[in-house]
Amino acid sequence: MIRNSFKKGVLSGIPIAIGYFSVSFAFGIMAVQCGLSPLEALLISATNLTSAGQLAGVPIIAGGGSLIELALTELIINSRYALMSVSLSQKLHSKVSFIQRLIISFGNTDEIFAVAMSSDKKIGQNYFYGLMLAPWIGWSSGTITGALAGAALPEIITSALGVAIYAMLVAVVVPKVRQDKHCAACVAVAVLLSCIFNFLPLLKGFAQNYGGFVIIICATVASVALALIHPIETEEQADEC
Repeated sequence: MIRNSFKKGVLSGIPIAIGYFSVSFAFGIMAVQCGLSPLEALLISATNLTSAGQLAGVPIIAGGGSLIELALTELIINSRYALMSVSLSQKLHSKVSFIQRLIISFGNTDEIFAVAMSSDKKIGQNYFYGLMLAPWIGWSSGTITGALAGAALPEIITSALGVAIYAMLVAVVVPKVRQDKHCAACVAVAVLLSCIFNFLPLLKGFAQNYGGFVIIICATVASVALALIHPIETEEQADEC
């Protein structure tokens, strides 16, 4: 059996699109606050579907960071998509061509991936095209709406609305932190390293000039440290316990 209805894909993607609109609205405001034009903010969202990657990338762009700094930051933050794509490739129907898989990879976000993997049937390209279309529209339209609002509204209002993007990140992290003490430890290590870079006199200048590299260092060190201390058990190891 194969699920390959474009219309069903669109209907499945509408709830994601609604959520994306609110998040990207806040991103649009933040992008304008960082000095980007509404058109530039829209182009970023229309060619990318990665909230965390965009949130990390825009300050680097606005701060005049190097392309290497930006590329490394995006590579680390978005590396999870590679693993998700490997898993999704097993769910796609064998008739989905290589070119079609490349197109599908553009829309393989966390939420779209979750909906696709929950299907009890193999997925065809038409269904996935519909599934990714609605969220893409929601993400792009939310960004331009937020960017235009950020350019038109008074600064006191846009500053208040800009907090929403950070609230979204907190809302993503906190539930996992509460459920998993190892995840909480990883976050704590990253926060500690960030504080060291921002407040230790010897490193403060580096953090001010190379904020993107600080993100890379903190995320990498915290992740590697916790992976070594508390590696995730494989199914075979769990069965032996």
